[in-house]
Amino acid sequence: MDLLKLLAVFCIIIVAMRWKKPLYMAIIMATAGTWIIYRLPAGSAIRAMGKGLVSWDTVQLLLVLYLITFLQRMLEKRHCLSNAKDALDGLFNSRRVDASVAPALLGMLPAVGTVLICGDIVRQSTAGYLNKEEQACVTSYYRHVSELFFPTYTSILIAIDLSDGRVSVWAFTLAMIPMMMTLMAMGWLMYLRKIPKDAEFQTTASKGWYWTLFGRSLWTIAFTVALIVAFRVPVYLAVFICILLNMLVGKFKWGELTPFFVSAFEPKLMLNTALIMMFKEVLAATGVITALPNFFAELPIPTFLVFALIFFFGSIISGSQAIIVLCMPMAMATATTGGLALFVLLMCMTYAAMQISPTHVCLAVCAEAYGVTLGALIRKTIPLVGTFCLVALGYYGVLSSLDF
Repeated sequence: MDLLKLLAVFCIIIVAMRWKKPLYMAIIMATAGTWIIYRLPAGSAIRAMGKGLVSWDTVQLLLVLYLITFLQRMLEKRHCLSNAKDALDGLFNSRRVDASVAPALLGMLPAVGTVLICGDIVRQSTAGYLNKEEQACVTSYYRHVSELFFPTYTSILIAIDLSDGRVSVWAFTLAMIPMMMTLMAMGWLMYLRKIPKDAEFQTTASKGWYWTLFGRSLWTIAFTVALIVAFRVPVYLAVFICILLNMLVGKFKWGELTPFFVSAFEPKLMLNTALIMMFKEVLAATGVITALPNFFAELPIPTFLVFALIFFFGSIISGSQAIIVLCMPMAMATATTGGLALFVLLMCMTYAAMQISPTHVCLAVCAEAYGVTLGALIRKTIPLVGTFCLVALGYYGVLSSLDF
């Protein structure tokens, strides 16, 4: 019965997304549906929503999103992202590097508009060697490499928060490095090997000058990653420290910073995140998360595979955030060892699914920019996604054997 009720809640999200309702509306409907279907007392439901709204986990998450957007505005103001591409040209003079490394680096900061910047780079690097559909695929694919592992993305932060302390930011980031390298290599084998290496870039300075330009352009990102991964500094604190240092290094005037205080606040993103955290607490109040692992243990296929399929197809239909909120807590409850191996597998499946999901807004923006259909972009991406999922299953076996 608990499974049927949960499926009903899940169907609410699916139907809402199929009706092209915004994510916040789907989450509101699912929260109300959970309240009604599980017949929660009004007091329990209200307390759960209040806890989800004002808890430190929620406040911290919203703070991270705001600070990251603020840092992004600073980088755009100093043209750091475009300078990074020029530095890569001067260092490697390689079309393949430009078409892969540049979008991957630019994608470290979560913003839909980044895909348009990446598109300009990919067009210049692959013109005459890849058709429009292939260019669109390469742009979308490499722009989202960072979304697999980089702890500035909402889905990653939410998932780690829902792991109930079994997975940390730094452990997840380190564990994802082999899968990130797999993504980079697969794109080269599938598409980039078709284009010549030489970018025919005429250097005007020494290699040292271009390395300096590259470092000046992306030191903020590297510094933030170092604080999080190497020193285990909380994400919000790492980004805040980086912003303060960037104010000094970039010689920002107060008048330049003032508009960022407003523009860094994205109401829709903040609302979606707060509602998701409220939904999480209401779902937890039902007790279903602790009851369902016993059911999954009785299925004729391995439990990890059950969850892998749920996360993959659920993400395609309803998006990564919805499926993570719905299923990550009970998935972690079934982990027999540390939980990192299963967590990595599920995040890989979610990531792969989002690269072919019609709910992923970046795909629509990319397809429109190239003048191709969304279906054509997805068809070009499916072989990459399918191969990646097989590798992820093998990697899960390796991590499990090491008791992670």
